[in-house]
Amino acid sequence: MTVIAQARLGIHDPHDCTDASDELPILHAVYDTLVRRVGQDFVPHLADSWEVSEQATVWIFHLRPDVRFHDGSPCDAAAVAQSLERMAREDKGYTLGAPAVWRQFLGGALLEIMAPLSLRVTLKAPMADLLDVLEQGFIVAPSVFEALDAGDHRAQCGTGPYRITSIAPDEIRATHTKDHFAGRPANPDITWRLVASAAERLAQLQNGEVQIANALDYEASRALGDSRQTFLSPVAIIYLLNAARGPLSDARVRRALSLAVDREGLVETVMQGAAQPLRGFVSPNHFGAGKGAGTDTDRDLARDLLARAGYGEGLTLEVDCPTRLPDEAERLTAALADQLASVGITLNVHVHPEREDYAHMVRRKEIRDMCVFDSSPMSTYRVLYEKIDSRVAGSWWQGYANPEIEALIDRGRVTMDRAARAEIWREAYALLQEDPAWLTLYNPVRVIGLAGRHPDFAMPVDGVIDVPRLPCFGGTS
Repeated sequence: MTVIAQARLGIHDPHDCTDASDELPILHAVYDTLVRRVGQDFVPHLADSWEVSEQATVWIFHLRPDVRFHDGSPCDAAAVAQSLERMAREDKGYTLGAPAVWRQFLGGALLEIMAPLSLRVTLKAPMADLLDVLEQGFIVAPSVFEALDAGDHRAQCGTGPYRITSIAPDEIRATHTKDHFAGRPANPDITWRLVASAAERLAQLQNGEVQIANALDYEASRALGDSRQTFLSPVAIIYLLNAARGPLSDARVRRALSLAVDREGLVETVMQGAAQPLRGFVSPNHFGAGKGAGTDTDRDLARDLLARAGYGEGLTLEVDCPTRLPDEAERLTAALADQLASVGITLNVHVHPEREDYAHMVRRKEIRDMCVFDSSPMSTYRVLYEKIDSRVAGSWWQGYANPEIEALIDRGRVTMDRAARAEIWREAYALLQEDPAWLTLYNPVRVIGLAGRHPDFAMPVDGVIDVPRLPCFGGTS
């Protein structure tokens, strides 16, 4: 049995939206999706192929034949349609502080069963990046909908290469399914084990009690040598800026804030080197991410912009700060305050210990001048649409408006040519360096430990362990 030690353990409703790197590997092992992410592109999975209309509103998916759920029922177009309908419900797609994440894309879609294995999806609005959503659109057996709706999260039934055999507070166990269309995984039996302490996860890996240890301490894990694997997390550590009112409604002040920050310094002092400076609104792992030095430190220009905005004698900003997610939020805010003092900016910090209450406050747009946050969707389009487009005013939008950015969003959502769409998102990246919606700081560097040497192993770009494609460990525990 192959054992994966992780800091948190749980499995919830697969149709709720999550970015939890400890839960997504379980969901992707148990459930299949229409497409699978490989690098920054998508390949067929439950869908053998698909066709898209010129304006990206009509998508036709042709499913693989002879696929069955773990309960023996067929995974056909009718079952897929039922999962997509359930995802789009008002009470589904919930993530921390944000309800109905999937409804904004799939709500009101017309789902037509053209043949037993062909499904036509007609969207209410164009979305060339629909596959970004469907990559997390887990196809669930309709037989467990009622139990899941009742809150029974033990009722998990997909078509994936693993089926769950037991769920306990400290362990979730699964075994491989026979004749899965993607082939038999190298490790037939998997246990996800709750080991809250990073030091204990490392010790169990070193002692041979587990074969994989997730979320290890950056420095302590160096003891693993070649068994230590580092990877860039696509999660962006940022401060959301109140562009609706107050000093940060002035684009000059937002840019001055960005120019005043020494990101490399924050990486060293706050993260002890376990991060990479973030130069734009999405990580380098994202589709259509750009380059450029628009956020390099230039404190002389920052002071000049502040003076032109009327703050030459100094400025005090009110900051909302959680105690976790990111877990270093308080240390980060203290270090940021030290840096901003050099350009005459003072931070007055308000700490919020209840993270979910904090998220609801942000969603209600009740932040003061700025707040510590993270941005985690792997979809560049979703980030633009949900967080930056003023016409949508999504859950995490805080008053920013830029007609040039919104024109690019409109172009990108109907541009089916993938290379052309990537170039549009790169244009948006460059514009958002000059007129930042947020204060972007860094992407964390995470560590995973694997038993033995696996020189060909690489973490996926989304930072989620791909359990069915892990190398063989042959562990017994």
